Amino acid sequence: MSLLWEISNKVQVLKGWARQRFGRVTGNRRQQVAGKSDRVAGNLKQAGRKARDAVKR
Repeated sequence: MSLLWEISNKVQVLKGWARQRFGRVTGNRRQQVAGKSDRVAGNLKQAGRKARDAVKR
């Protein structure tokens, strides 16, 4: 199950990156901000998962 969550978080980061770039190209600030928040959320989830795994070991 951990692998599924890791993949899900990486997909969220990539989706945010694409959304942010799309916002930059089109000049849409709302898309840029939404993409940045997706990236940050995905990275935080990954960091939390890594910390939890480190504590377990």
